[in-house]
Amino acid sequence: MTQQPQWGINLSRFFVIPQRVILAIMGFLAILNAYTMRVCLSQAITVLVVKKNTSEDVDESLKICEADDLDSGTNVGGDYEWSEELQGLILSSFYIGYIVTHIPGGLLAEKFGGKWTLGIGILSTAVFTMLTPLAITKGDSDWLIVTRVLMGLGEGTTFPALSVLLAAWVPANERGKLGALVLGGGQVGTIMGNLLSGVFIDAYGWEFVFYFFGGLGVIWFVIFVFLCYSDPSTHPFIKPSEREYLIKEIGPISRNENLPPTPWKAILTNLPMFALVSAQIGHDWGFYIMVTDLPKYMSDVLQFSIKANGLYSSLPYIMMWIVSVGSGFVADWMIRTGIMDTTKTRKVMTGLAAFGPAIFMVGASYAGCDRVLVVVLFTICMGLMGAYYAGMKLSPLDMSPNYAGTLMAITNGIGAITGVITPYLVGVMTPNASLMEWRLVFWVAFGVLCVTAVIYCIWASGEVQPFNNPPIQPRTVDFEAQERKPEAGKSRGLEQSS
Repeated sequence: MTQQPQWGINLSRFFVIPQRVILAIMGFLAILNAYTMRVCLSQAITVLVVKKNTSEDVDESLKICEADDLDSGTNVGGDYEWSEELQGLILSSFYIGYIVTHIPGGLLAEKFGGKWTLGIGILSTAVFTMLTPLAITKGDSDWLIVTRVLMGLGEGTTFPALSVLLAAWVPANERGKLGALVLGGGQVGTIMGNLLSGVFIDAYGWEFVFYFFGGLGVIWFVIFVFLCYSDPSTHPFIKPSEREYLIKEIGPISRNENLPPTPWKAILTNLPMFALVSAQIGHDWGFYIMVTDLPKYMSDVLQFSIKANGLYSSLPYIMMWIVSVGSGFVADWMIRTGIMDTTKTRKVMTGLAAFGPAIFMVGASYAGCDRVLVVVLFTICMGLMGAYYAGMKLSPLDMSPNYAGTLMAITNGIGAITGVITPYLVGVMTPNASLMEWRLVFWVAFGVLCVTAVIYCIWASGEVQPFNNPPIQPRTVDFEAQERKPEAGKSRGLEQSS
């Protein structure tokens, strides 16, 4: 353990909030920033492209909605003639980079610490976010796709690095509340990204949102580098009492330690692991359709103005955040009181988070042009999806506390592939951006959500799996070699004396 400098001890007196709480707050802001930078293009693209649907469309299959009293603004498009398929490719390109750095980000954080892995990842995403207007105006769609891929490369390290940081800083008896605080940044970031993008684009133009959210990412990086460190033993101005408490509860953090090899074969052939991956695919399929393409549906089909689009696209995520927090308390209460065991609780929450959104998502497409009802149904849809955070999202920790990070990297990495597939598929399936085409998109999502949830509900487990404690190979000792060493030393000593 490094010796804490005197200036650090003096500086620690100015911090009333414990350093582990400061880390959790900065982790929350990291995810918040990451999501605002990720989703702001979904709003901006609605004012960049030329509008295809007009009131002159007479074909019922190309039906769109007319403006009403719910939205007094105007829905105006831009000058870029990007097809729906190309728009889908642009929106999905972020996840190409995101997938690539997910597992390497975790390995780098485990080897060198989470501070710089997380910090540099967010900083690079912020820089490329601010370069996005240049890529659009001075380049073309190809440059925009390249920029989005580079953004994904930076952001792919976020969750693995934060997992390593939380493991080093948060004791087991505090991981529930501080972990919920950190992960809540995703939903709050989606809310802010949609809501503020609509307001800013309406007031200042689409370029402003990229400069604003990218600038916030740079500011976050500067503050984070000053305040946060990879573990308590390297923090220069943590209070000695907190350092001792964390080392007692968590133990010292050792890098490059000789640990038992990860039991890859046992993990990859484990049936509950397949069920977990299945549920992750279903969650991400539904979630990425909504987070990436809901603003397009609001604009192209419901004909909301950009300001109203930002407001109504954010409402579902407000409900999702509320339900995710509430379902966590309910799940803990069910397990603690013995109403259900861990396995059944996870299955119930996952089933609620899959079957409910599937039904309300399809129902919204049949609500037609009743814009109030559509917004209500989408809000309920995403609200119910928040129960995932008390269901399959906690399965890695239930199944293997020792390898929870590895399970998270596998499931999130595979699930993120849907982030590449779904936006592009939506673009292919909705060439005219009509209500009938979007209805088919939601029926496909219905099928994916239901099938993956059934697989999880049959084969998932909330019990610790056998691969959590692999048998340790005993170390063999070559006693003959040890006996030869003293003799060799004696002979060398005789030679030197002679």
